[in-house]
Amino acid sequence: MATRIRLARHGKKGKPFYHIIIADSRAKRDGRYIERIGSYDPNKNPAIIDINFDRALYWVGIGAQPTDTVRGMLSYRGVLYKNHLLKGVVKGALTEAQAEEKFNKWMADKDSKIESKISSLENAEQKAIADALNAEKEKNAARAKAITEAEALQITKDEAEEASLNEETPATEEAPATKETPKVEETPKVEESPKVEEAPNTEEAPKTEETPKTEETPKAEETPKAEETPKAEETPKVEETSKKEGKKGE
Repeated sequence: MATRIRLARHGKKGKPFYHIIIADSRAKRDGRYIERIGSYDPNKNPAIIDINFDRALYWVGIGAQPTDTVRGMLSYRGVLYKNHLLKGVVKGALTEAQAEEKFNKWMADKDSKIESKISSLENAEQKAIADALNAEKEKNAARAKAITEAEALQITKDEAEEASLNEETPATEEAPATKETPKVEETPKVEESPKVEEAPNTEEAPKTEETPKTEETPKAEETPKAEETPKAEETPKVEETSKKEGKKGE
């Protein structure tokens, strides 16, 4: 059975988190595995690599083949270098004391490099923050300076305008000559409404109202002549005939 040292992906989308596992080469990436020997978090700077050194050294010693990514991690943590020294001890090229001494020296150098990298990253971050603050202060100072200059320029403009107005006031104060509005306001000529209001001439309605001539209705109203009905009402004569006819009937 070919044994592999590889990564198994975990975590959410956009923020992966990996487990370092020992698995069969025929198994799926996120399938069954034999043992978990560490973890890898690439979301931090520098990336966090946590490996069980002894178990990783054991599996490398018995022939487990790491992937390219895991090989870099094992080399970063000194697993591969320690395996190389142990092979030299087995061959008799080194003693265990010499191998341990070399490994401790290598690890000290590696730790110092890691610490220097972390400190440089922290210094760079602090410097970036300080530069941003200084840039913001410079912007604020420039903005305040521009505001003060604009205010000073506006004040000088206002003073110049006031001075020019004060100098031009004698010429402009000759307003009485132009304010001879009484000549323009000679409205009495326009308001000669009495000529227009000669309504008495037009209101000579009495001449046209000589209706009495046309209203001589008394002549037409001499109905008494027509109403001389007494002549027509001389019915007594007719009644006399009735009496005569009555007598004849008798």
